[in-house]
Amino acid sequence: MMGAKKVSLIRDDFPALAQKVNGRRVTYLDSAASAQKPQAVIDMMNQVMTEHYANVHRGVYLFSAKTSAAFEDARTKIAKFIEARSAKEIIFTRNATEAINLVAASWGRKFLKAGDEIILTELEHHANIVPWWFLKEQMGVVIKVVPILKNGALDMEAFDRLVTGKTKLIAFTQMSNALGTLTPVGHIIKKAKSVGAKTLIDGSQGIVHLYANVTALDCDFYVFTGHKLYGPSGIGVLYGREELLNEMPPYQGGGEMIEKVSFDEITFKEAPYRFEAGTPAIVEAIGLGAAVDYLLGRLDYPYFIKHELALLNEAEKRISAIPGVKIWSQAPERAAILSFTIDNVHPHDVATVFDQMGVCVRAGHHCAQPLMKALGITATVRASFGCYSTLDDIARLEEGVQKVKKLFK
Repeated sequence: MMGAKKVSLIRDDFPALAQKVNGRRVTYLDSAASAQKPQAVIDMMNQVMTEHYANVHRGVYLFSAKTSAAFEDARTKIAKFIEARSAKEIIFTRNATEAINLVAASWGRKFLKAGDEIILTELEHHANIVPWWFLKEQMGVVIKVVPILKNGALDMEAFDRLVTGKTKLIAFTQMSNALGTLTPVGHIIKKAKSVGAKTLIDGSQGIVHLYANVTALDCDFYVFTGHKLYGPSGIGVLYGREELLNEMPPYQGGGEMIEKVSFDEITFKEAPYRFEAGTPAIVEAIGLGAAVDYLLGRLDYPYFIKHELALLNEAEKRISAIPGVKIWSQAPERAAILSFTIDNVHPHDVATVFDQMGVCVRAGHHCAQPLMKALGITATVRASFGCYSTLDDIARLEEGVQKVKKLFK
């Protein structure tokens, strides 16, 4: 586990974590929903807004030139961070949800037809279900779903049976936002390629806790969101193979994405700009670039990945030892999320008690209602860890569970 001194230094980078509730420092265990922001990100965004804010790609004056350069520099940083072949493969969106909708609306409507099959999994966030459901309703594509096993892992034997010559796309999470289950990405992509299907990976959770080398993964699309990666909200990323992106029609129309407009003919730019209509999230994109700088410059990635796994193992050991508590994923490959319930206590009541202690957790279905149905429940309590999480946070979590047990005895 990462040394206590090193984690303490990391925590000091996040000003919100210095807050106290009822005299005790806040224990933030909801990083899977949205991570806290380091001072470096806050400072960079503030610097842009106070020193040289202007619209990008529009002006020839100094402010616009400086801001445009910082905006495109952020795109380059992100391309290097996920090891894309080119910055042209990085499209800025509002979030991962918009990125998936973009692929569904653009690639899906051009390349799919009635009867074509899309494979999803029971682990998916609603954001990786609803856009494909639109295509089912409007175009007649067929959605197949990979079930989970009792331990929360994907049923890969069922997956292999579902993949056929009619499979055109497999869209799946790299890491479950509700259970922390890791999916066998390599196996899925290899199987997709065997039938000529495209792959889209929802990396919203996975990119934070795993390595995301899209070239090595050999996926066609990869999406993630900035606010889970210690960056700002309102900014997300779609990675797509450059040649594939340039075959796709624009998702939205307006400024920036055009080459020439007349009332008789309109021509469009190549990727990424053809998918970035209108004024983008300028400050947020630069803030995400600063988050990437922070992650690569301040953190030892292999070190803190091991640290988070050690915290997960310790939390599971402590919480599972308490009578009446059930942990909802025993998959062999998991990361940074502990999802549990307490007998005869609604998860919302658990979260309310925790809140009074200054412990922040998520309670609910986690935008994964099909998964909850597969588990036979309606909600869980989810504790999720970040680079700033500590053993003391785990102790506070255990204390909270014991308090709930006592109050609802």
